Amino acid sequence: MTSLRLETRLDGVVGGKTATALEKAFGMRTVGDLLSHYPRRYAKRGELTPISSLPIGEPVTIVAEVLRVGERRMQNRRGSILEAVISDGNGSLSLTFFNQGWRAKELQPGRRGIFAGKVGEYRGATQLTHPDYELFDDEGEARQNAVAYATVPLPIYPATSTVASWQLAKIVALVLDGLGDVPDPLPDDIRARHGLASARDAIEWIHRPTDDEQYALARRTLRMHEAFVLQAALLQQRGLVRALSATARPPGALLERFDAALPLARTDDQITVGDRIAEDLVGDWPMNRLVQGEVGSGKTLVALRAMLQVAQSGGQSALIAPTEVLAAQHVRSIARMLGPELAPELMPTLLTGQMPAAARRKAALRVASGQALIVVGTHALLSESTTFADLGLVVVDEQHRFGVEQREALRAKGTSPHALVLTATPIPRTVAMTVFGDLDVSTIRTMPAGRAGIQTFVAPLAERPAWFARVWDRVAEEVAQGRQAFVVCAAIDAEKPATSADGEEPPPVDGEAERTRWGVVQVADLLSRHPAFADIRVTVLHGRMPSDEKDAVMQAFARGEIDVLVATTVVEVGVDVANASTMVILEADRFGVSQLHQLRGRVGRGGVPGLCLLVTEAPAGSTARERVDAVAATLDGFELAEVDLELRGEGDVLGDAQAGARSSLRLLRVVADADLIAEARVAAERILAEDPALLRHPGLEAAISRRVGAEERAAFARS
Repeated sequence: MTSLRLETRLDGVVGGKTATALEKAFGMRTVGDLLSHYPRRYAKRGELTPISSLPIGEPVTIVAEVLRVGERRMQNRRGSILEAVISDGNGSLSLTFFNQGWRAKELQPGRRGIFAGKVGEYRGATQLTHPDYELFDDEGEARQNAVAYATVPLPIYPATSTVASWQLAKIVALVLDGLGDVPDPLPDDIRARHGLASARDAIEWIHRPTDDEQYALARRTLRMHEAFVLQAALLQQRGLVRALSATARPPGALLERFDAALPLARTDDQITVGDRIAEDLVGDWPMNRLVQGEVGSGKTLVALRAMLQVAQSGGQSALIAPTEVLAAQHVRSIARMLGPELAPELMPTLLTGQMPAAARRKAALRVASGQALIVVGTHALLSESTTFADLGLVVVDEQHRFGVEQREALRAKGTSPHALVLTATPIPRTVAMTVFGDLDVSTIRTMPAGRAGIQTFVAPLAERPAWFARVWDRVAEEVAQGRQAFVVCAAIDAEKPATSADGEEPPPVDGEAERTRWGVVQVADLLSRHPAFADIRVTVLHGRMPSDEKDAVMQAFARGEIDVLVATTVVEVGVDVANASTMVILEADRFGVSQLHQLRGRVGRGGVPGLCLLVTEAPAGSTARERVDAVAATLDGFELAEVDLELRGEGDVLGDAQAGARSSLRLLRVVADADLIAEARVAAERILAEDPALLRHPGLEAAISRRVGAEERAAFARS
């Protein structure tokens, strides 16, 4: 048989039925997909143990003979139990399998083999439930293999209800037996310096190690593969962008007039980042920059100045925002910042999917004709029907809400336009390097002057249930001073399943199954009956409301016509009301650290001191409570980003939206492996500088092709 390659399709190796099951369960299509499904842990089968002295609760391995086997129906629920009795001559033991009657064909009386599992007890008798076993025709062979079998690490794979771990092990073994040479993505000097295995050995040893040292070396090797291939892929994408020719967008009178009218001086960070962007916009290749900064640090001002520089030469800027509320807020904010003279010249235009048909056609015409030099919208900007006259700059707000492909799809509507990505979620250095490694990163840390600051307190209802009433009294006191308040809930209606179409209702962060107790509906009802709120104007806001209704509520809140806004996380980003002093977050433990910090940033934005009350029933010492306490302990978003990473792990922090190479991480840990990632980036930079097309590094080129998703590569090619 021809040796298998990592690119070989599975259906030609394991059969169509098995290949279909693997694709459905894990998305596997190739040999490489299967072999990168690494064991999540390794079990030891234990020493060979006589049945007469089996220790309860311990893993054991025994050599025994099947005495009898039988199947019976379960009494209290559907299904059957297969029970086999085995003996080693000194004692007997039962093996129990649920709903696996087919095993009776294997476990026939008289068959001998090796049986491994954890010893349990049922009605005074010892048993193994769902043990692993291997049957032999020859007793001598059985005993000879048993000693090795007891000490060899047993791989345990991530499995599903349709494909079990032991089935994966058998399929992997079949594929490994036919696998040929594997081109090594690592240069020889890196492999030698770190004492790593060859690619072929690493794959073999992570799936079929003979001892602990083998799989430890395999994991180290494959972890470096992931770091190196990912960094090379990201740097290669950056190189592709830099190979494009960009239209220079020099600054001019528009930017000078805007700066002259600014009411406050820009912060040092705003100046530094702004100068860097101004240089990018006149460079030889398209700008590809990420600007991260705290909520309210002035990222919008930095982005608007870039838009004015592009507009000077007639170029258009498109800002894509994650929600209709935020897009509408951006248009109003931009128009206000431009002022009565510049706004009519640049004509900031809103374009969203929920606009009335006539209004949307009018907006689309402004965009297509080039009349609108600043366009703000949601995913509607990605529609085929949306065209630009001269798209010169793409601005992505809250990058974590979008994927790479969406960013590149918008860029494809222009000729090599510049790209500016904004995020108010501070990103740890290693995450920035891992997720946004194709972007240049700038940071705004300093906050504009004139902010009164925020105080944050935890209301721990598990220990102090009476504080729930005090929360509402405190809100009423703030409103009595002429201020406004947000109340944020984890659901729209706690009595109904959270199936928000716009995804604004956060899922349980720790995977807890219980439903939320307080939704927008329940809180609004509570406050309508609360004596202290008799004269307080309370209104609700959530993602299922019509777009024009949501916008009307936000504008009314901004005008001071609403005292308390009870909302879902639709207010997480972009809602800017200087008079809002209080943020109450109910069931705060159901939100992530970064999300709590974002929500808190909605208050204390003007001269009014901010107050954030994190209401939680999570018990002290729980992970959920740790998140809430961490947010209350500091206002430093960058410090909280590190805490978030430690508490949640990078799988959650990286997010599902970052497609392709970024979601291919199996073993790499962006916190623990920070130094490894940094070293891999330096090495990848050196190789790509010498060999941009990777003609002399075919193993690396092949690994990048496998790791980077086809959709992402297509998006890269369009940029």
